[in-house]
Amino acid sequence: MSDFIEQARQATNAMRDVFPATPLLLNAHLSERYGCEVWLKREDLSPVRSYKLRGAFNAMRKQPDAPVFVCASAGNHAQGVAFMCRHFGKRGVIFMPVTTPQQKIQKTQMFGGQNIEIQLTGDYFDDTLHAAQTYCAETGGHFLSPFDDEDVIEGQASVAVEVEEQMGGKPDHLILPVGGGGLSSGVLSYFGADVQYTFVEPAGGACLRAALQLGRPVKLDHVNTFADGAAVGQIGERTFARLKDVGLANALAVPEDRLCVTMLEMLNVEGIVLEPAGALAIDALQDLGHSIRGRKVVCVTSGGNFDFERLPEVKERAQRYQGLKKYFILRMPQRPGALKEFLNFLGPEDDIARFEYLKKSARNFGSVLIGIETKDASNFDAFLAKLKVAGFTYTDITENETLAQFVI
Repeated sequence: MSDFIEQARQATNAMRDVFPATPLLLNAHLSERYGCEVWLKREDLSPVRSYKLRGAFNAMRKQPDAPVFVCASAGNHAQGVAFMCRHFGKRGVIFMPVTTPQQKIQKTQMFGGQNIEIQLTGDYFDDTLHAAQTYCAETGGHFLSPFDDEDVIEGQASVAVEVEEQMGGKPDHLILPVGGGGLSSGVLSYFGADVQYTFVEPAGGACLRAALQLGRPVKLDHVNTFADGAAVGQIGERTFARLKDVGLANALAVPEDRLCVTMLEMLNVEGIVLEPAGALAIDALQDLGHSIRGRKVVCVTSGGNFDFERLPEVKERAQRYQGLKKYFILRMPQRPGALKEFLNFLGPEDDIARFEYLKKSARNFGSVLIGIETKDASNFDAFLAKLKVAGFTYTDITENETLAQFVI
């Protein structure tokens, strides 16, 4: 038995004094769909609704003499550190960007209570991180990395220890979300080559794939922060050292809008609330096809810190991805009856979700911004065919991200 495996088991045993193991549940709905046993490792049911408290616990228990623990985070890591500061009775200073939603600030303060102080600084995370590291250098505090730390990696490996205990052995296939790599590198280091892996990233933050292509960690030029729990600009040095041989074929990048379809399905069908990063592993099942047939597959649902104020955006993204909602700029004749003629082009399953029209004087045509929802994506073919025959000129702006920022 390797030292890492033994240390991960010791860390897991120590955690039982703080919180119980998260459930490993067989999901009948997904199992039937994919022809295998799909088990969900429900990290969204931890005390802070993510796995991040595991790494924070292990790193803090190994630094009992640290005068203050410091971290930079706007989400799950901050809440995990706050929870453990209260547990250990330690002082913590948590740096968050000024733009952090109030809900996340309040939850972090709730978990940490009087043991933590929250510092809001910087519009962007890089500025926040620099402020936290500067504070550490000035005060002699211990910086708690969200992923690129050996003690954190060892703590996150407790997920694998629990899976093995709960299954009575190792699964055939593990699907893991990847942000900075703390969870995925810890689980890989525990199970080794005895398990097949799929590592999943959001397409707008695929830092593992970028590192695998170049053979070293590389900073992404741009990161889509929608799946904020896994939207990391550069994978960790220590985590990549453990992940560098996993192979590109085992690293998937999934579209953020497709994640929304999975989030809504799990909410509506199973009553499971997942944040975007927490849905990554489940979403990847559809890409694996026959390779998982008849096997025992574990998906780690890494977090459930979802603000329901984002639900309209999630629904919007899901509909657009499925082709059930489109936006057009329509050139409409400025004559009586033109609008009525246009409305007759709509089918019985079509619905207008948005309509803005500005009639301009001394012009023959006016511009209309229109959003249309339908129950079957193929309905748009018939609708657009009618527009063409009637001579209505239109532009589909559904996938135009620049215009979408202003009008959708």
